[in-house]
Amino acid sequence: MSKRDYYEVLGVSQDASKDDIKKAYRKLARQYHPDVSKEENAAEKFKEVKEAYESLSDDQKRAQYDQFGHEGPQGFGGGGFGGGQDFGGFGDIFDMFFGGGGRRRDPNAPRKGADLQYTMTLEFEEAVFGKETDVQIPKEEDCETCDGSGAKPGTHPETCPHCQGSGQLNQEQNTPFGRVVNRRVCHHCQGTGNLIKDKCNTCGGDGKVTKRKTIHISIPAGIDEGQQIRVTGQGEPGENGGPAGDLFVVIQVRQHEFFQREGDHIFCEMPLTFTQAALGDEVEVPTLHGKVKLKIPEGTQTGKTFRLKEKGVPNVRGYGHGDQHVKIRVVTPSNLTDRQKELMREFNEIAGNEPTEEQHGSLFQRFKRAFKGE
Repeated sequence: MSKRDYYEVLGVSQDASKDDIKKAYRKLARQYHPDVSKEENAAEKFKEVKEAYESLSDDQKRAQYDQFGHEGPQGFGGGGFGGGQDFGGFGDIFDMFFGGGGRRRDPNAPRKGADLQYTMTLEFEEAVFGKETDVQIPKEEDCETCDGSGAKPGTHPETCPHCQGSGQLNQEQNTPFGRVVNRRVCHHCQGTGNLIKDKCNTCGGDGKVTKRKTIHISIPAGIDEGQQIRVTGQGEPGENGGPAGDLFVVIQVRQHEFFQREGDHIFCEMPLTFTQAALGDEVEVPTLHGKVKLKIPEGTQTGKTFRLKEKGVPNVRGYGHGDQHVKIRVVTPSNLTDRQKELMREFNEIAGNEPTEEQHGSLFQRFKRAFKGE
């Protein structure tokens, strides 16, 4: 079955920027992640999206894909290069432009496993104080039946007789410019250099099986939305004895009904009655670290902000704590009783109907200038 165009898979145009490609990948990865999605064939779609992103997010891989498509640069050279006698340096030139594509690496050489990504959603307080937790993720592991060889127990993979274990086939072609040698992936062994005649019944010859594995994650205090935790060696297993990839845990944080966070600082609004604001008071303010008493001076206005030092979020790198900023909001009384209204009118007569300069400072001055048309 032919592969879909990588740009089509991610839903971006061919001139999409790296940021556009990254945003599209994150959106689709969340949509099709096997731990979240209930769609049919979600695992296959997630794998397709991951493969497309790995190719288009790398400048060199993207350039090769734009020029050669899924086939890669194997067919390069079918046009106008010189004859076989003068082709001794072609491999070196190919290496220079395509990073070693002309001389294929040993298919049996150790290779690092692919990295995995897992999205974890935390409560607001969990992100602030950190937590220890276990997660279950689907990941490939070496088949225990065949020890990852893909061959039925008691048998072994054999060196491919068609490519002699190189994973490539050379195809000679005579052109008006001379003889050209094209290198292509061996279709007999799919480039592995080995053939498995008796396949393992458990893994079907892949040497890998998908299992759900429990992994312990330490969430550091102060972690924030969008940050990642790297768990070394918990990605896909390596091949041919290579090291395993890593697991990257991407953090999402639920909003809090009272607190808002900006970096290491916490912001909130504190409602006060008219009397408290006018006469002053001592009130209890909720913080993430417990209740704190806050002295409200006489004549406090709406919008006044108080700072509670080191009552914010611990810095994720251990550099102290942020602060909590409390913004005052004076609540206008409503549904007054007749007696309360009478007292308010009496107060208004005593205080006067006009705001004074002493009460409102520069705001009062600006109001007078606007009233006089200055």
